[in-house]
Amino acid sequence: MFQGGRTKLRYWLTLLSGLAETLFFAGIAFGWASLVFVLKVDGYFAGYCVNATREEDSAVYTNCSSQNEHFPRVMSVASIANTIIRFPIGYFFDRYGTTATRLIAISLYTTGTLFISLSNTETSVLLYPALSCIITSGTILHITNAQVGNLFDTYRSTIITIYNGAFDSSAAIFFIIKLLHERGVSLHSSFLFLTSCSILHLLRTFFLMPRRHIPYPLPETFTYGVSCLGRRRGRGEKENDRKEGDVMKDQKDKTAEASALHLIKKPLHEPKEGEGVASFRSCVLSWLFLWHAVWVVTILFCQFFFLSNVNPLLTRLANNDQTLVSHYTNALALIQMCGLLFSPMNGLIMDRHKHRPLAPGETKREADLHSSSLALFLSSLQCFLLCVCFTCPVLPLQYLTFVLQVINSSFSYGSHYSFVSFAFPMAHFGKMSGLTMSLSALALLLQLPILHLIQHQLRGDPLYVNVGVTLVSLLTFIHPAHVSLYCRKQRKAEQEVNEQGSERC
Repeated sequence: MFQGGRTKLRYWLTLLSGLAETLFFAGIAFGWASLVFVLKVDGYFAGYCVNATREEDSAVYTNCSSQNEHFPRVMSVASIANTIIRFPIGYFFDRYGTTATRLIAISLYTTGTLFISLSNTETSVLLYPALSCIITSGTILHITNAQVGNLFDTYRSTIITIYNGAFDSSAAIFFIIKLLHERGVSLHSSFLFLTSCSILHLLRTFFLMPRRHIPYPLPETFTYGVSCLGRRRGRGEKENDRKEGDVMKDQKDKTAEASALHLIKKPLHEPKEGEGVASFRSCVLSWLFLWHAVWVVTILFCQFFFLSNVNPLLTRLANNDQTLVSHYTNALALIQMCGLLFSPMNGLIMDRHKHRPLAPGETKREADLHSSSLALFLSSLQCFLLCVCFTCPVLPLQYLTFVLQVINSSFSYGSHYSFVSFAFPMAHFGKMSGLTMSLSALALLLQLPILHLIQHQLRGDPLYVNVGVTLVSLLTFIHPAHVSLYCRKQRKAEQEVNEQGSERC
């Protein structure tokens, strides 16, 4: 009993420490709008400002449009780098486990924060690799924390979505840095403090996280982490390592697979006991994954397009009134802090079926998929409304835009990780979630020519581009509709099988 109580205590410590790690470190890069204000005050990229003459009255003024162009470009490059590396990191996570993956994340995080700590106006270009390292490391930490939901089966999706809400709320850290900067605390001191916090990530990696993975479903004897001198892992984790090795061996022994055309037409089935795990190839070539990839790519493009352009938009709508821009930037940061409050709603929607028994003949996976369709639809609707509000050139309306962005970010990331965790085998979780994000890089690459188009061809007015992005966001509604139809087909097929069995009897 004492051993079981200690194991439960470790589960809760892992959950709460992971929540703190996600809230204070993982998603800080998404508060970029607040940090941009500080960087402008400190003169980053100020060398690109030039004297120009106004045509109306021939007055000389300082034109900083080239300086302003760099800040959204830093965010665009970072988001592209983050999505490109996701599939290799997902593969690395599935193959080498949690500890090795987190050590990579901690190294990137330390490098990124150090770059900003050591940067100045003459080395502004360091912001490009710095933000790329910070956003990538935070995403990797978030991936390793997503498995913590496996420790609490009944509230698995709820925990994943709470973590995603904390991921969004951590954007407020840059807002806190902005407030500290206004009170005399230098940017370098703030980032040196963040760098020193890397030791906390190391301690959690070795004491409160498994070396490999947290399995699902969870064995009763599963333990992990350093518990005493000379003892690295618990019995349950060693047993899980052996099971993962057996699964990999079974997969390698399968020499014959169906053709690609057959796989892409056939829905992914849930392996029965003793059948083994579906191959990675069959998962990728299923319609469930293909439409989910379209859903993720579209929502991520809309989200990052907003984050990259929110400062130029506010500056234009406020007629370059920096006091007003600072007010709206603070409002965005405060609303982003509320992501943790919005996120449980999505988890409760996805877990609502777990408090009732399964229907006759219904599998756990089918019940999970059926409950996910509503969450996917709500995420799509939020994304569409976000694009509509962002397109309208009305400054007060941007308050609603900020709220929709935070809610949509909490819902979409939570829905993505939850959907991948139960639609496909956990043995492929890192690869499947990472592949969708890496595919997003192809769409995010479009941001660079789009930003150039807005700045030089449309003279800073993104109205026509925003209308196009709004129309593209309609693609997200296909995925929840397909999931709903897929569940109906599965249920109908099972009913036909049951009826045929009854007739034979």
